Amino acid sequence: MNVLFVTPEVSPIVTAGGLGEVTGALPKYLRKLGHDVRIVCPAYGCIKDRSNWVGLETPLEVWVGHEKRLCKVWQSKLPNTENFGEVTIYFIEYNLFFGRQEVYDSPWGSFQDNDHRFVFFTRAAINLCNYLKWYPDVFHCHDWTTGLLPVYLNSHDRGTRVAQAASVMTVHNLQFQGTFYSGLVEWAHLKRAEVFRSDNLENMGGVNMLKGGLYNATKVSTVSPTYAAEIKTPSGGCGLDSVLRYKGGDLIGILNGIDTEVWNPATDKNIAANYTADDLSGKAVCKAELQKAFGLEPNPNIPIFSVAGRLTNQKGLDLLSTIIPRIMTDMKVQIIINGSGEQPLQWAFAAHAARYPGRVAAFLGYDLKKTRAVFAGSDAILMPSRFEPCGLAQMFAMRYGTLPIARATGGLVDTIEQYQEGAAKGTGFLFELPNTDALYYTIGWACATWYDRPAEWATLRQNAMAKDFDWMASAKKYEELYTWAVEQRTGRKTN
Repeated sequence: MNVLFVTPEVSPIVTAGGLGEVTGALPKYLRKLGHDVRIVCPAYGCIKDRSNWVGLETPLEVWVGHEKRLCKVWQSKLPNTENFGEVTIYFIEYNLFFGRQEVYDSPWGSFQDNDHRFVFFTRAAINLCNYLKWYPDVFHCHDWTTGLLPVYLNSHDRGTRVAQAASVMTVHNLQFQGTFYSGLVEWAHLKRAEVFRSDNLENMGGVNMLKGGLYNATKVSTVSPTYAAEIKTPSGGCGLDSVLRYKGGDLIGILNGIDTEVWNPATDKNIAANYTADDLSGKAVCKAELQKAFGLEPNPNIPIFSVAGRLTNQKGLDLLSTIIPRIMTDMKVQIIINGSGEQPLQWAFAAHAARYPGRVAAFLGYDLKKTRAVFAGSDAILMPSRFEPCGLAQMFAMRYGTLPIARATGGLVDTIEQYQEGAAKGTGFLFELPNTDALYYTIGWACATWYDRPAEWATLRQNAMAKDFDWMASAKKYEELYTWAVEQRTGRKTN
């Protein structure tokens, strides 16, 4: 099949989170299965290395608003595909919208034009297929930023060659939906009477791009089976649970994988020493270097429990911040905070680091090498998420022999096996309720296991490193989903 990934981010070129990790890895594995998978992404100003880009000769025309706009198309190859086959990637360059450094403009940022930016990008992605005269069997759309693509196929482009394609809409995080003013319909050159309805784009008098994508997509996927069930409930559906229940059997949860060639402690050049499950001496070196880098007491006998990723209340990190004084009083542990996010949380963790020097440390920003060092040198990773569509940090952590301490929700349930004390079974420590007591006592349970049952901790580490999170199993499920989508869209059986 021909498959076009339409995505706002793709790792390792430009990424703001887990979505980019998925779109940078899954296409490689689909390519290995024999499919012609290509990717289209905006050419953001923050992308510095363009040495392998080749510009296509003529500009691409995109009609939005009241005028025809011209954008440059660049072609390149997805990096790190030596063992998979080449994956072509196209970049849409239109500096008015994408020349700036940010992938997404925040609600309090300087521009606040995410609506126009991603309508333009979606329209450009469809026009690109006509421009190239290469037509996908499936458009694979990712999150609200591409939500209008299935809408276009079923309305504006209906009856054209490109609209014969099926569409798969993947929800990476239902919390972000792309809600904007109703006039966006006309700006996108869509007919109001056709698409501005409660069973399409309309939502509380405005436009909801994700809602439109969900209604119009041939198939909908999300990034773990448990999250697929959770988002069909009022408590987990972020206001769209009825839409997702309506999709019924067209909604499926496929667990994300990780790129096990990139995330491999045996070969990772970003960590202090390499190691394997059979020889963990390098992990001890990584721990010592981590303590040194973050200014913690250099003691191999004290466990390091870390956070790596976005600092948000969704991740339950306000709960962690609340109990850090209690942990410092009652337990002999070290805590590292590595990430960036909501300003109040950044201030709170910085204050904890100042109050408990040598025991709590914080790096408030994103640095790939520091993130890898945290996964390699820590003993446990903290993920007290209120909800977690899939989560990649727990998979990265287990790959590096670092045990997750996590709330039992979404993809965390699907990837972490609960520790069975005395039997040394499991790969981590799970708790049910999103509150401070549950988190505190689970951290205490992990701390007691470290000190009182070191042999069981060592076995859990071996269990974790033995888990197979390779993308191939998930890629085969997406292959099957694409087949269903094409058959449903065209009415013909595929080989």
